[in-house]
Amino acid sequence: MTLALADRWVWDFWFAQDGDDVHVFYLQAPRSLGDPDLRHHHATIGHAVSQDLRSWEVLPTALEPGQAGAFDDLATWTGSVLRAGGEWHMFYTGVSRAESGRVQRIGRASSPDLTSWTKHGQVLEADPRWYEKLDDRTREEAWRDPWVWWDEGTQEFHMFVTARANHGPHDGRGVVGHASAPDLTSWVVGPPVSEPGEFYHLEVPQLVRIGGAWRVLFCTTSGEHSARRLARAGVVAEGGTHYLTSADRFGPYVLERDDFLVGDQRARHYAGRLLEHRGEWSFFAWENEDDDGRFVGHLTDPMPVHVGPGGELRVHASPARL
Repeated sequence: MTLALADRWVWDFWFAQDGDDVHVFYLQAPRSLGDPDLRHHHATIGHAVSQDLRSWEVLPTALEPGQAGAFDDLATWTGSVLRAGGEWHMFYTGVSRAESGRVQRIGRASSPDLTSWTKHGQVLEADPRWYEKLDDRTREEAWRDPWVWWDEGTQEFHMFVTARANHGPHDGRGVVGHASAPDLTSWVVGPPVSEPGEFYHLEVPQLVRIGGAWRVLFCTTSGEHSARRLARAGVVAEGGTHYLTSADRFGPYVLERDDFLVGDQRARHYAGRLLEHRGEWSFFAWENEDDDGRFVGHLTDPMPVHVGPGGELRVHASPARL
């Protein structure tokens, strides 16, 4: 059965594979809040493990907000996990009470076993040379959802993040931000690997190589398409998961097509991830809304991924679990 918790909503998530075990980390908040819109400022990072991608054993909470005054003392948000130097490292988003959660920054935690985590504080934030900062026009400073990997070619760690460019149409400044570091702490922010113009946000990026090209998965809602995009013939205002494509790992990344990989007006399946497990690719998402518009907050079961003759990706999305 899918990962569905009776007492908690589950949303954005990411995987780490350790031998036969697949660990999933996810944002969670108590259903006792009543209103799912309140979940973002009550988010902690949950943890479960599986070997078949369907039956999940829930483990202790991985990360919670930091102590008063920390960059993450309000909530901990989406991240990613990699193994380096004999340990596991989680890069994650933190928001603070001092700014009412409106400024997002990236932090790091480490673990010897994926279960017990030690925080190491903030590692980077948005650089105004390329990225939009918080001001009277913006609702938040977007610098979140880090996707981190080690690159053998450059001998550096790299990070893709949800960001907004400091130029372009206000409703279409969403870009995939980029930073790099020779180690896990000395991060340098660089220019984005995609151009603004299409969406307000490109959330929860994930870098994968599939179908003979590099892909960056991202998600956005039906209300975050730019006016310029919606004016293009054939574009539908849908929400869900889509992807950018590049021949090079470091971009530039562009849309391969306008219709979403998995999308609809309600964004029933959101913040999708691809996972290669035992030689096969699967797509996962979290279930957002049911037919009556009620928030669901569950993780889906795996959905099969197909690569078309031209290299395009297709997912057979199962109906939302009601």
